[in-house]
Amino acid sequence: MVRSIHKLFVSNLPWTVGSTELKKYFQQLGCRVISANVVFDKKTGLSQRYGFVEVNRNTLPNLENKENRLEGNKIFYQSAD
Repeated sequence: MVRSIHKLFVSNLPWTVGSTELKKYFQQLGCRVISANVVFDKKTGLSQRYGFVEVNRNTLPNLENKENRLEGNKIFYQSAD
């Protein structure tokens, strides 16, 4: 059975982007976002500049051929499933 949720690993995030901004970004691309989490260093509280986004698998085609820039940074994503 194919899962309806697809998890993406997202990297090269700007230092200033948190989970809320990451979620909004993928929603603006047309994805139905289930969750978005940016990873932060537990000691310093600084962003590790990567995170994970879970989206509805049916909305993945909305990501094709998009210029993936967030606050000026070219971001990259790949399957984390």
